[in-house]
Amino acid sequence: MSLATDAKRPPAVAIMGPTASGKTGLAACLAERFAVEVISVDSALVYRGMDIGTAKPDLELRARVPHHLIDILDPTETYSAARFRSDALRLMAEITARGRLPMLTGGTMLYFKALKEGLAPLPAADPALRAEIDARARREGWPRLHAELARLDPATAARLAPTDAQRIQRALEVCLSTGRPMSELVARTAAELPFRLLEIALVPSDRAVLHRRIADRFDAMLAAGFLDEVRRLRATYPLRREHAAMRCVGYRQAWDHIEGLTDATTFRAQAIAATRQLAKRQLTWLRAWPGTQPFDCLQPDLCARVAEWLSAMLTRRSAG
Repeated sequence: MSLATDAKRPPAVAIMGPTASGKTGLAACLAERFAVEVISVDSALVYRGMDIGTAKPDLELRARVPHHLIDILDPTETYSAARFRSDALRLMAEITARGRLPMLTGGTMLYFKALKEGLAPLPAADPALRAEIDARARREGWPRLHAELARLDPATAARLAPTDAQRIQRALEVCLSTGRPMSELVARTAAELPFRLLEIALVPSDRAVLHRRIADRFDAMLAAGFLDEVRRLRATYPLRREHAAMRCVGYRQAWDHIEGLTDATTFRAQAIAATRQLAKRQLTWLRAWPGTQPFDCLQPDLCARVAEWLSAMLTRRSAG
């Protein structure tokens, strides 16, 4: 796409990065320099009551800077990439109409992909088939079903962890109901985004430092009452381990611990390991993502560097 054509579209900013890379803090800092509203791109922040374990932006920040797509569902409900795309496009148009800059911030890379590229018309959920897949997972384990997915749809399986129950289930459901790989169906779609997206990738120069951040943040969550939060959720809602909300990293490990399946040491180790694996998958997505401007999220002057680049891009493209 030429710059002249691109310049006809209103701008929007995407801040992408692995968990614990400082996306929320960067967005808050940039909000002091630009007139922005934040759209959360996070499949866990949509849920009410899931505050500590998701590192949800606090109420003080959300009072200063408008945030969207946070606390919009009960944890017994489900949210999809398709619904995110629809919600995000509507919000981006509304924010632009208010004369402000949409800033999409988060780590759910599938949502960014759906926004940027559109979505294939995948089949609707099949409750009976899902129940059958879940029953098999209880008997055989999700790694076994991941291996089956690798035979049916190698491209999709390659980007999923063997324990990513929610996405393995959906990919198998699509394969079994259509007889075709989900990756093939998804590849058939393309949708033009009616915004020029300025994409920022937060990438750590030292992975070990990111790992320490992850461990420190999880310990801070425990100190803040994360386990009590999960107990409250279980007491408030008719939750099951299979609900999408309880499959989020940290929450599924907390569920097992509360059920007595792990001790405190094992729970902490498993949750931190799962968070590191999530960060690894997010970084894998980012390495293959075209058109991003990378920044080292460990730099002490990160906000100033990003603000300088963003100011230049907004000035250049509005002039073009």
